[in-house]
Amino acid sequence: MNKPAIPVFKLYGESLDWPTPDLLHCETISKRSREHHWEIKPHRHADLCQLLFVFKGQAELEIEGQRTLLNEAAIQILPPLSVHGFRFHEDVEGFVVTLAAPLVAHLQAQLGNSVNALAQAASYPAGGEADYLNSLFSALQNEYTGHQPAREMLMHSLVSVIMVWVSRQVIQRRAANQRPQRAREYLNGYIQLVEENYRQHIKVEDLAHRLGISVSHLNGTCRELAGQPALQIMHERQLLEAKRLLTYTSMTIYEMSDWLGFSDPTNFTRLFRRRVGISPKAFRDGLKSDQGSDD
Repeated sequence: MNKPAIPVFKLYGESLDWPTPDLLHCETISKRSREHHWEIKPHRHADLCQLLFVFKGQAELEIEGQRTLLNEAAIQILPPLSVHGFRFHEDVEGFVVTLAAPLVAHLQAQLGNSVNALAQAASYPAGGEADYLNSLFSALQNEYTGHQPAREMLMHSLVSVIMVWVSRQVIQRRAANQRPQRAREYLNGYIQLVEENYRQHIKVEDLAHRLGISVSHLNGTCRELAGQPALQIMHERQLLEAKRLLTYTSMTIYEMSDWLGFSDPTNFTRLFRRRVGISPKAFRDGLKSDQGSDD
């Protein structure tokens, strides 16, 4: 049995031609959805892109078979040919802006094709800018239904401002998605530099510079992924080597301190006691005691 085809509508279930000489169409959510008992069945648009702005109330979205609930102010992008349907609560407030293909192409060219904010379905919460966005959509709706001079210019300007907001959300989301991988790369790079330089006592600032990031950025990354600041990671590596030397060699504390790059054995002993809780000598004596009890 063949699967029924998804209807390709010109605009919200209409088979009529594009209903306006403008390159965009703007209306409130309630105007159209009330006529359809607050539910728009799944459909797609062949060459139209839509921006659904929910300001207040709730909207249940079905996009490419996936259902989501918008219960906070947000802009939902619906690119051409994406299968989508809506179920709105009767108290919903917001707007639907439909963009014709030539206007979409113009906006993408202005924003830079690398951003391509209208290429895929995505929802962007308005957060603290909900009132600001509502003022933009309201102004666009007023211009669309009015007949003031330079109407088309102002409508396109308002859509451009809205699209700048959306494109910035796209860029921020991409950066947030890339940050964990990049942070892990920075941490791994720092650990490698520590391994190569822990005996030279190179400043953390210099190692951060080699990685191409600031000290604060490096410390933040180390705290987030390793649970300790950068300098502490350096100290832990030095102390690990000190414990190995205390365990497997007969080097004196002075020789060990010198080999680990400390200018003064007192500094080495102080660091060891502060981090390990006992002196290097006590650590070694404890090892000997343990070995003796095993004999």
